[in-house]
Amino acid sequence: MTAIPQGRTRRAALVTAMCALVVSGMGLTGCSEDPDEGTNGVGKLPPAEIQRKTRTAAVSAEAVHLTGNVVTSGRTYKLDMQLKADGATGSVTAQGSTFQLLRIGEQLYLKADAGFWSDAGNDGKADAAAVDKLNGKFVKVPQGDPAYKKFSGFTDKGVLIDGLLTLHGKLATDGHYEQAGVRTIRITGDKGSGGTLDVSLEGTPYPLLLTRAGGAGTLTFSAWGEDFALAKPSKGETVDYGKQLPTS
Repeated sequence: MTAIPQGRTRRAALVTAMCALVVSGMGLTGCSEDPDEGTNGVGKLPPAEIQRKTRTAAVSAEAVHLTGNVVTSGRTYKLDMQLKADGATGSVTAQGSTFQLLRIGEQLYLKADAGFWSDAGNDGKADAAAVDKLNGKFVKVPQGDPAYKKFSGFTDKGVLIDGLLTLHGKLATDGHYEQAGVRTIRITGDKGSGGTLDVSLEGTPYPLLLTRAGGAGTLTFSAWGEDFALAKPSKGETVDYGKQLPTS
């Protein structure tokens, strides 16, 4: 998922080489290409200012699509979430099991297959009848349940943006790149060991690619500001778990 220099970066190198030949052979000067030409200008700013602007843009955006991996407490979570202020929808995969999350306002729903619920029982064993009842259904997660705090964190745009868009150590810029065809400027923390962040040079300076410090995951951000619909599950799609939900 890590972007590599291409596009304008390669063209800039080619132009530089050509200019060297022209200057040496014909005595001409002034031949160059500005990698920030036609951009939003953030590439010319100090790295701390770039970070401030991209965080402001991310927080202010109404919606975003987040995909990638997050490593926390020794466990890897694969995320594919659409997020906005009043809700979210998407999937989370952990330890080979995938479950869907849907949040509308304060109401959180979780939907998973039989394998998830089988492993969620006491000592990894669950009643077969209960598993069959829960398989493929949306389960309402009570706000007082410990699972609510854990799972709702994956659906909270504010919490995720605030927690993820952090580079550690001394900030620096690390050149021009491209992410999904969009020109970016990359900023780093402690020469990359503290994480890297690619920021769009086109339009609003949204963050597009984050590599977290310490191998704690890589995330891609897209569809900034693009709204999406959230629909409450029908009564036939929803069941009650009947006891405290698992959080493992």
